[in-house]
Amino acid sequence: MKKMAIVLAAGQGKRMKSKLYKVLHAVCGKPMVEHVLDAVKGASCERSVVIVGHGAEAVQEKLGEQVEYARQEEQLGTGHAVLQAAPLLKDEEGVTIVICGDTPLVRSETLQAMIGLHTSQGAAATILTAELAEPSGYGRIVRGADGGAERIVEHKDCSAEEAAIKEINTGTYCFDNRKLFQALEHVTNNNAQGEYYLTDVIAILRKEGHTVAAYLAPDSSEAIGVNDRIALGEAEKFMRTRIMTRHQINGVTLIDPANTYIESDVTIGADTIVYPGTYLRGRTAIGSDCVIGPASDLTDTVVGDGSALRQTVAEGAMLGEACNVGPFAYLRPGTKLGSRVKVGDFVEIKNATIGEDSKVPHLSYIGDAVIGSGVNFGCGAITANYDGYNKSITEIGDNAFIGSNANLIAPIKIGTGAYVVAGSTVTHDVAENDLAIARERQVNKPGYAERIRAQARAKKAKVTE
Repeated sequence: MKKMAIVLAAGQGKRMKSKLYKVLHAVCGKPMVEHVLDAVKGASCERSVVIVGHGAEAVQEKLGEQVEYARQEEQLGTGHAVLQAAPLLKDEEGVTIVICGDTPLVRSETLQAMIGLHTSQGAAATILTAELAEPSGYGRIVRGADGGAERIVEHKDCSAEEAAIKEINTGTYCFDNRKLFQALEHVTNNNAQGEYYLTDVIAILRKEGHTVAAYLAPDSSEAIGVNDRIALGEAEKFMRTRIMTRHQINGVTLIDPANTYIESDVTIGADTIVYPGTYLRGRTAIGSDCVIGPASDLTDTVVGDGSALRQTVAEGAMLGEACNVGPFAYLRPGTKLGSRVKVGDFVEIKNATIGEDSKVPHLSYIGDAVIGSGVNFGCGAITANYDGYNKSITEIGDNAFIGSNANLIAPIKIGTGAYVVAGSTVTHDVAENDLAIARERQVNKPGYAERIRAQARAKKAKVTE
């Protein structure tokens, strides 16, 4: 049986009060519509058609070629939106999920279970429902004697008995694909809004004698549709809890989950400890037995097993096993650390490879460099890699020693086992096992300090007269 999905993403979302189109607002680091597409993909949908309208170009730019698109030029209701997919899907045999792009909390397991019920009952349509303690504003599901969905009653049309029903329509459906598009041809806009409603398809199928089933979502939060910033915050809260729980079940210790922020695509190995104030973003991948935080911020960073990062900001970095980073380190894109590398306080590294067992303990900048193994970078030593126009490379061989406050003026090569004396400004290559001294000879002038101070006092006095 072929499975397909139609994702409704044409709305502008005026209540968001934003220049960004609604479905592109992020929940735990990922646009809402991408969460929805992940869910339908996880439910084994072979084709996904996204209905775009407002902000079509922005949505298509974000989603790329992973999906197909149909355009809704005028916003004439949900039924009209689904109908735009007809040229692509109407002749297909199989099951089609119709889902809104602003429902990021729907899970693939729930969609799979809904399809399972739909198939087992030979239904023409199946409605995803949820039970809410306070269902006000939602359409109620009235079930028939057979347990199927007899009808959907909008809140404003509910009798007192119907208003007491807690089961609501989430706006997510599963249809026999051909029956869906056949029924859409009979939907009219004879209503106060002059729109074509997808819910009318349910009534049409039921009238034709087809089975309409209803699957109750196990988690009522899956019903949340994001229409404003308040609902966006609620969705973020539920998604964060879901993400935290998943990592805890997988063996990760979160010292204070309420003050830890982990985005949806992050992976963490067992027996890693994450301390409060930590943000793990993008496709960050952390190994086992690591210590992350407190107050670290990692984006698209790979961390090897047994590493520790404290008060560290990293973006697009790769760390080997048993690295020790921080506090107050900054690893910029292109940073690659071998195993057992030490990067200490107030160190910034950019686009540099550092070999295993090397140390950059404190107050250094390393940019555009290739550094071997067993290298010691002294306090305050830097690579001067930029001349205002071009970036140049610094190469340092294994087991070299770079003294404190040394300036390595790129392009330059420091050979294996070489020794750069503290305070040197090195502008020429240093051969293997050579010692480089590049600083002015010290001259002491007896009593000269007092003479300098006297000149300074006299100058100050003259200025204040």
